Amino acid sequence: MMRDPGKRAASVTVSALASPSAPAPVSAPRPASLTGGALLVLLRCVGGIVWVVSVFAQWPSIQQDLELDGVAPAVALGVLAAFEAVWLGALALFAWLLWRGSNRARMLAMGWAAASVTASAVSYFAAGAEITVRTTLLTVSLDILLMLALSSRDARAWTLGRRDARRERRRSRHRTSPSA
Repeated sequence: MMRDPGKRAASVTVSALASPSAPAPVSAPRPASLTGGALLVLLRCVGGIVWVVSVFAQWPSIQQDLELDGVAPAVALGVLAAFEAVWLGALALFAWLLWRGSNRARMLAMGWAAASVTASAVSYFAAGAEITVRTTLLTVSLDILLMLALSSRDARAWTLGRRDARRERRRSRHRTSPSA
């Protein structure tokens, strides 16, 4: 049986794994893993919107459970809404940057997903927090899928190719600009 040249062998040395791979040419098509990663970030954004709508719908009972009176409920809801608006805007920006091929956004998204999974694991093991479909199972699974998608070799090569092309365009513009 012939081995697929795009796949690694079962036994690869650490030095071979650590060696940098060549960036993909600019004309290479966007890899499906990167498209999937951007879509997963967008799904997290949509999930956040659904969460905000449900909080607004259930706000009277939440307010009663937290025993908020007077001005405090309006301030708490305003702060929560502002925080979520910034967070959802950041997620939408990350999805767009990932789609465009930003290696920095790819690395930050993987770091954010790793931190989220780690925080869920720590809260489970240290505090006994339950992991259920209604609480964190969906977000943890999306974060794991995001890390798998964005850490693929083709996503890395494609984003590095885009980064190198942007650097070369900047260098050529700088070389051709008139000096003062």
